[in-house]
Amino acid sequence: MPPASAVPPAPDRPSESARPENAPPASAGAGNAAPGEAPPPEPQDVLTPLTGAAVFLVLTIDPGGEQAVRDLLPDLAGLRRSVGFRAPDGGLVCVAGIGSEAWDRLFGGPRPAGLHPFREVAGARHRAPATAGDLLIHLRATRMDLCFELAGLLTRRLAGAATVVDSAEGFRYFDNRDLLGFVDGTENPEGRAATAAVTVGAEDADFAGGSYVVVQKYLHDLDAWNALAVEQQERAVGRTKLADVELDDDAKPADSHVALTTVTGPDGEERQIMRYNMPFGSFGGDGEFGTYFIGYAATPEVTEEMLRNMFVGRPPGRHDRLLDFSTAVTGSLYYVPTADFLDDPPPAPAAAPASAALPAPAALPAVPVTSDGSLAIGSLKRTPAR
Repeated sequence: MPPASAVPPAPDRPSESARPENAPPASAGAGNAAPGEAPPPEPQDVLTPLTGAAVFLVLTIDPGGEQAVRDLLPDLAGLRRSVGFRAPDGGLVCVAGIGSEAWDRLFGGPRPAGLHPFREVAGARHRAPATAGDLLIHLRATRMDLCFELAGLLTRRLAGAATVVDSAEGFRYFDNRDLLGFVDGTENPEGRAATAAVTVGAEDADFAGGSYVVVQKYLHDLDAWNALAVEQQERAVGRTKLADVELDDDAKPADSHVALTTVTGPDGEERQIMRYNMPFGSFGGDGEFGTYFIGYAATPEVTEEMLRNMFVGRPPGRHDRLLDFSTAVTGSLYYVPTADFLDDPPPAPAAAPASAALPAPAALPAVPVTSDGSLAIGSLKRTPAR
């Protein structure tokens, strides 16, 4: 998965200890305005340290539920405070994202330039599917009870207006490792580089200060993975397992995860995203274990290039070796507005007369996948792969 290590507060932001008790974490990129100038938009709390617990909620808006969603957005900050006040040291954060189709149902006026539905990526053997999602709620805290309580408040507010179509409860696994046993997200940017990586700037002035986020749920075939020797696992990832050191270029396979998720711009500079991945799992029934990938960026183009490299290959046909053991089962894309936008959303779109309704777009042709429909990775359950 485009793989999250603990993210320290950016050095140009106030430290957590410097904040008043129960104040929300400082938002990166919200600098001081010059005298006489309007202050820059205040981002949501994207750039805060990784915590020990997280809840991911993906919802679709029910027909007629648009106003209830609009009414909730200005209340998100207050609801977060209501829960966080009970545990001032809990670091509770709530970040909300809005999907492409939902945007036009909720708001009139301009759209974020990079917002579009998640685009399925299909390679010769593996596929990153596009699945439903109008709203993303990303909750994280040092304790699961805080995330759980706020998730309950939000879903009850949206009862009858929006439906939860996917959820996961993430947890810290030892020293920020995934269930495959490797540290996840070591190369996350820090400080000002992190702010630049996730923050929309002057290129889309109406939406400056926001971010884009892609989420995917990956299920792991742990039996097949654990049957590999450690050296084979390290070659698939591109890092050492114990020490978390990237393999030398001459030892790192071209189809390793690290090699394929490293992308550069025209100037040769590495293009980065901020990952807040978390492991999740359940032991009931067949069992389900995996990684919830969540990557924030100033443009979705960076994450999309990583996914093309992983699933199609670079060059095509040389897919990410990790995909032989990890299967993507969801995929969706959202714009994360600024906190100012949520506090005072733009007006709702004007209702179009029935005679002016546009015809539905024609369905896109399916991308062929050259396989028999099997992902050829064995069982995703805890039973031995067959």
